[in-house]
Amino acid sequence: MEPTTMRRDARRNRERLIAEAKRLFAERGIDAPLDELASRAEVGAGTLYRHFPSRDALIRALYDDGVAELQTHAADILGAETGWAGVERWLETLSGWLAERPYVPGVLRRVGELEPGHSPGMEFQSLLDGIVERAQAEGSLRPEVTAVDLAVLVDMLGSLGQYGGAYLPYWRRQLTIVLDGLRARPDATPLPGAAQDFAAFHDMSHRKRPAD
Repeated sequence: MEPTTMRRDARRNRERLIAEAKRLFAERGIDAPLDELASRAEVGAGTLYRHFPSRDALIRALYDDGVAELQTHAADILGAETGWAGVERWLETLSGWLAERPYVPGVLRRVGELEPGHSPGMEFQSLLDGIVERAQAEGSLRPEVTAVDLAVLVDMLGSLGQYGGAYLPYWRRQLTIVLDGLRARPDATPLPGAAQDFAAFHDMSHRKRPAD
C-alpha cells in the first residue's frame, strides 16, 4: 500500500473512531467499553490504540474536537444583525449542540482532572462579553445579565439531552421561555446577588479545584 493511501486510511479510521465514540458515549457515558467502540467503528483493537493509546487520550481528542466545532459557529453568532439576534443564536446553537452530546459534561470533568491548566474554553469569554454588551447597548437584553448567565443557561438547556434523542424535538419550548426571561422590560424582577466570575465558572464546569 502506498504511503499516501496509508495516511488516507489512517485518517479515515481516526474520523470513524471519533464519530462512533460520540455515539457510544452519548448512549453509555464516557466509561463505555472501548472494545465496543472498535467493533462499531469496524476496526481492530490495534488500530484503536494506535490512534488513542488510552481512554484519556480519546477523551482529550473529543474535547479538542468539541472546541473546534464550537469555534466554527463564532462567525455566524458574531455576524448576527442585532445584539438580540446574537443572544438568540448563542443560546439556540450551543444548547442544541450540547443537547445532542450528553457525554460532554463527563468529558469536561475528565479533562479538568487530567489537565487543570488546559483552558481553551476561556477564549469564548470575549465572544460572549461582546454579545452581551451589544444587546444591552441596544436595550434588548436585561442590564444585569452577564456572559456567565448565558453560559449557565446553555448548560441548563443542553442538559435536556440527558433524556435522549426523543426529547430533542421539544427543547425549544424551554429555549423560548428562557429568551423571554432575558428580554429587557421595565417590570422585570431584579436578579438577586452578583454574577459569578467567568474564570470561576469555567473552572467549576470542569470541576477544577480552587487555588489554595
